[in-house]
Amino acid sequence: MSHFRRSALCLPIAGLLANAAPAQTPEALALACANCHGPGGASLGAIPAIDELSADEMAVLLLNYRSGELEGTIMNRIARGYTEDEIAAISSYLAAETAR
Repeated sequence: MSHFRRSALCLPIAGLLANAAPAQTPEALALACANCHGPGGASLGAIPAIDELSADEMAVLLLNYRSGELEGTIMNRIARGYTEDEIAAISSYLAAETAR
């Protein structure tokens, strides 16, 4: 492939990255958790419930999944997608929601 064609292919991708979506709110980030852990984190299935975890407990678990210290079927991959700030925001949001 010529240099010109490679460069031409990179331009649309660079444009998409430059217009990346802004950071998501804690609520939007935490909504993804409900897909597996159920509404409010109260899973009724085989996936562990997270509704009784404190913000600190949840953050430690997510950080441990992210680092690989804890192994899971998919949580390692999911947690690696979050920054430490996002993990803190998700944990705080979910803990506050389930405390109601």
